[in-house]
Amino acid sequence: MNIIPSVNLNDFTSGDPVRKQKFVDEIGKAYEEIGFVALKGHFLDDELIDNLYSEIKKFFSLPLETKQKYEIEGIGGQRGYISFRKESAKGKKEGDLKEFWHFGQFVEDNPKLEAEYPKNVEVKELPEFNRTGKETYRMLEKTAMYVLRALALHLNLKETYFDNYIHNGNSILRPIHYPPILEEPKNAVRAAAHGDINLITLLMGAQGRGLQVQNHDGEWLDAIAQPDELMINVGDMLSRHTNNKLKSTIHRVINPPRELWGTSRYSIPFFMHPISDMKLDVLESCIDKDHPKQFEDITAGEFLNERLIELGLIKK
Repeated sequence: MNIIPSVNLNDFTSGDPVRKQKFVDEIGKAYEEIGFVALKGHFLDDELIDNLYSEIKKFFSLPLETKQKYEIEGIGGQRGYISFRKESAKGKKEGDLKEFWHFGQFVEDNPKLEAEYPKNVEVKELPEFNRTGKETYRMLEKTAMYVLRALALHLNLKETYFDNYIHNGNSILRPIHYPPILEEPKNAVRAAAHGDINLITLLMGAQGRGLQVQNHDGEWLDAIAQPDELMINVGDMLSRHTNNKLKSTIHRVINPPRELWGTSRYSIPFFMHPISDMKLDVLESCIDKDHPKQFEDITAGEFLNERLIELGLIKK
């Protein structure tokens, strides 16, 4: 596959069984063949998107010493501010050319998980930043729930199979700032080639050139969304759970051409994680004589911890 397919969530939520099945078939085929789709019909409105971009630009424009007040030690970068070049892709020593922020789950009705997750960090200088981040988190979480319901049907599971695993899940909303490039970056890029850790990722801010996806022939394809689209891709947890039936695709964010080095780029991925004790054991329905079990049994929490160590966000 040499293009990123476009699908419309309104087909799935329409109440029309034919349109609903069309969406299930389209997204299932795309995730088996390339692992990415561009999605229309999500639950973000234009006003919320505009407010979010306005607030994150204000935050990243704060003085470095102010931002660093919100860099919390000892939690693997799971909440608050993560400074420039702190994160690197698995197996790569050069840090990515980015700084970012993490909003985590706003736990409801579960004191155990509320105690397990780090608390969200409030930016005192920008009260609207916190409110807008929470609202965006909720709308992307809702969108992700419907996408996973469609994928459950594609996998011949009960439609609500994922619901209890993602309710109060360990999901992360990550506003990213790729600052202007001020010197020759040598081997560093804005985001080195990587696969995502989680179940699925919903990406805002893929409207300009930069995001590239590697197809199964090893070719890099530009992934550019329309203004009303999110890019949504399969993460390693879902790939593992489905015995690689649904593909977690390697992707990267390349540096701009030299004449655009003086510009910033912003993107906002939402990493949909399940609760930590979800078993990622390979689904029996995804194993047969032509597709033997590829992965050992592991929980989502164990897998996340392994990957955060590999990314340099948790020290052994």
